[in-house]
Amino acid sequence: MDRIEQFALPADAAGTVTDVGTVIERMRAFRSGWPPGDGVAVFNQVYLTVTEALGRHIADGAFTDREAVSALDVRFAERYLTAVDTAASGGSPPACWRPLFQYRRHPGVRPLQFALAGVNAHIGHDLALAVVDTCRTLGCAPADLEEEFDRVGDLLVLLEERIRDDLMPGPDLLEVADPLTHLAGAWSLERAREGAWSAAKVLWRLRAFPLLAEEFRQRTDGAVGLVGRCLLTPCA
Repeated sequence: MDRIEQFALPADAAGTVTDVGTVIERMRAFRSGWPPGDGVAVFNQVYLTVTEALGRHIADGAFTDREAVSALDVRFAERYLTAVDTAASGGSPPACWRPLFQYRRHPGVRPLQFALAGVNAHIGHDLALAVVDTCRTLGCAPADLEEEFDRVGDLLVLLEERIRDDLMPGPDLLEVADPLTHLAGAWSLERAREGAWSAAKVLWRLRAFPLLAEEFRQRTDGAVGLVGRCLLTPCA
């Protein structure tokens, strides 16, 4: 863990966590406090697994710019951690996260749906904001982070693959007519990644116009939240 923490963000950088190790510790704490069937716990577990893998890749020197990757991962995860803290304190998290928190104990929603809804919220809304946050932290522009964005995106593909491998029911349980088949096939990680990168570039160009930037963020937030509600349609 020490090899990861050497890429901690500056102490005066905005945010509640400063390194990948702290992110992992927070996610592990969540895991120990939630029952396994909890919908947020389902997403937390798959996200934790990929974050642990990312931390190992950073420590092993798999990335050209380890500082940039660490900053992007921390700023990205921070959005999820803040949503959890907000919901736990009785507040209202961003619209993209609300369906997952509202349906987290619904008996008719399957684990795969919880996981996809979490990924949808995190990539569809949070990732673009994390890119802008990282640019402000490091004093760069989105174009300077494109390579790191793509490399992290490759790990997110592993996240989706793990979700489908671990949580998709076996062929004996999942028939073509099962609604879960259609829900799982309707959402695309690749399209979400592309949308997040485009949104990040728009938000960066709007940084001198905060009211317009916030309106754009809110509309994105609402649209992603609507997709999340669809993904959490009870299938049982």
